[in-house]
Amino acid sequence: MIDRAVPAPSPSKDSFPAPPVPSSPSAEDHLASLAAQIRAWGNELGFDAIRIADVDLRHAEAGLLAWLQAGYHGDMDYMANHGTKRARPAELVPGTVRAIVARMPYLPAQVPDDWRRHELARLGDPSTAVISLYARGRDYHKVLRNRLQQLAARIETAIGAFGYRVFTDSAPVMEVALASQGGLGWRGKHTLLLDREGGSMFFLGEILVDIPLPADPAEAPHCGNCRRCIDICPTGAILEPYRLDARRCISYLTIEHKGAIPEDLRAPIGNRVYGCDDCQLACPWNKFAHRATLPDFDVRNGFDAPDMVTLFEWSEAEFNQKLEGSPIRRIGHERWLRNLAVGLGNSLRAAAAATTGDPALAARIRAALRARLDTATPLVREHIEWALAQDRNAPS
Repeated sequence: MIDRAVPAPSPSKDSFPAPPVPSSPSAEDHLASLAAQIRAWGNELGFDAIRIADVDLRHAEAGLLAWLQAGYHGDMDYMANHGTKRARPAELVPGTVRAIVARMPYLPAQVPDDWRRHELARLGDPSTAVISLYARGRDYHKVLRNRLQQLAARIETAIGAFGYRVFTDSAPVMEVALASQGGLGWRGKHTLLLDREGGSMFFLGEILVDIPLPADPAEAPHCGNCRRCIDICPTGAILEPYRLDARRCISYLTIEHKGAIPEDLRAPIGNRVYGCDDCQLACPWNKFAHRATLPDFDVRNGFDAPDMVTLFEWSEAEFNQKLEGSPIRRIGHERWLRNLAVGLGNSLRAAAAATTGDPALAARIRAALRARLDTATPLVREHIEWALAQDRNAPS
């Protein structure tokens, strides 16, 4: 465990005191020196890059509102709940003048050098479940929040009390917009942040502060004419460059969506039971992705190649016990079974194929699905029945 109690001002402050304004070259030098020190402290805490971003995101506001108006956020109501505050950090936390933006790599240290090819190959293995790389270890929310709080505590030790709030995918903050504005990378055509030296396999976090640190320049985009992320998307969720319909995204469907997965999207999901990395696996910049330096993101529960039937057989108690501290636990046992039922249905279709299938695997999948049918909730039952209907060798 790396978490530890860190003394820090309460993150629930509604406003900050007026920030100090540099009045002389020496004050500006002091702020520049502080920014450099913040980067060094961040590196010591496991972040592979720290930048300072200006918080004026008015240029991103129209795109956010259009995306919401089109309904591309699906049933993620929290995306619309705070309106334009997502693009106005100084309204979200009055007194904010800068954001310290940070990234932390999560690619498990154990992955082979040819990890992208290896991960793509697993999509064709009907016996295993594919879990997004970021979710194979510890819940990143806890890890990043703790490290960002430690960074804020170091700043406070150096300069005294100051106004700040820490965010890690936990509040209405446009993380990618802030990070790209601060030069941490650029928004790729799949809408994720990209960096020439780190790809996209990293988490983002922010500290909104009342300190007028010198802002870093934005990074120019470097995608060129490449559209590999768009072309590889199994469900066509990336409608065009920089435009994602979350309602078709496998990550949304298996994590955020609470109801039944639309039937026309079940087959394209394949054996992806939690999240999807396809657009990142196809991205050429991820040949430069950094391995995680913290053991928190090491693979747990054999999630680099888990047996799908075994996962489906977990009881709710086993689910909660085995996934304690995992981001997967957030979706609950019912949606876990829903996702696995879809994966098993797709695997059963492949395993039951007359000439290329695996009769033994098909028999295991049939037995596992039927064993849960009578006790399943209505949501899970619907997906189990669909899964059994994928059996080409089922009696007519």
